[in-house]
Amino acid sequence: MVKEYPEFLNSFLQYSAVILNKSQNSIKEYGYDLSNFFKFMSNHLGFSSEEDIKDTDIHSLDISFLKQITLEDIHSYLYYLKGAYDSKPATLARKASTIRIFFAYMSNKEKELEVNPAQNLESPKLDKRQPKYLTLEESKKLLEVSIQPNCDGKNRNLERDFAIVTLFLNCGMRLSELVSINLKDIKFDECKMTVIGKGNKERTIYLNKACMKAIQQYLDVRQKTGIKKEDESALFLSERLERISKRTVQYVVEKELKKAGLDTSKYSTHKLRHTAATLMYQYGDVDIRALQELLGHKSIATTEIYTHVANAQVRDAVERNPLSDA
Repeated sequence: MVKEYPEFLNSFLQYSAVILNKSQNSIKEYGYDLSNFFKFMSNHLGFSSEEDIKDTDIHSLDISFLKQITLEDIHSYLYYLKGAYDSKPATLARKASTIRIFFAYMSNKEKELEVNPAQNLESPKLDKRQPKYLTLEESKKLLEVSIQPNCDGKNRNLERDFAIVTLFLNCGMRLSELVSINLKDIKFDECKMTVIGKGNKERTIYLNKACMKAIQQYLDVRQKTGIKKEDESALFLSERLERISKRTVQYVVEKELKKAGLDTSKYSTHKLRHTAATLMYQYGDVDIRALQELLGHKSIATTEIYTHVANAQVRDAVERNPLSDA
């Protein structure tokens, strides 16, 4: 329960956590998105008149407030986000999705609303952009420099950082999945691990020789004592001897990208996930369904963005047709 939230929002968040089994990250995002939406609506509909919408008190709002919201009001909110924050289509689409889910809950589950104002709410059209990824040569270069000491000779976390880069490039896992790995999740005799992906869904990731070697090299030097009690099970530790944070991993990847002479404005932890998927599809003859399973994608359409790498191969195959010069 968040005391700053109205009762109906807390009820929705509890339902999402317990019944829908949403992750804590998803719950936080729902709460953030919807509280901002209600703050805007409170001012938009005349329930409050704060000069800065962020200062709006929404905890006392009730169902009568929700009943006044229309589809046009929701459109006004999305227009406000685009104008005030230059929100991108992907951001607006996520917020629109959250609003739809909330009002569906209030209409169908709680039955507090006879009319669902978000029933016909459309998502902003997204640009179909190809994912950025490292080439095979760039990936090899990144791995090569990651196992080398820094210019200043300091290499306190050399094995840890190399293992992080190796897992990203070989397994295509998400940042959130990597930081949450526990020692017990790794089955060394079977060369595999389990991770918790989006929606609290567990999936298996198989570890090749490079991953197994990198993990073992790190475990050989990983601190054994002095670890924060609640983080003793964590695979990757920070210098403060607690579970490594997402921000620290992002810093590690950025540092190694710079060492490899790669553009850090183009590449990130998520781009390494793209790289793993692209290289597996391009060089590994991986079936698209198998790749979907490996990446933990809910929809095959999400996985299909990696098939763009086949275009050059298809063109080459056509050119190699013995009848091409006829």
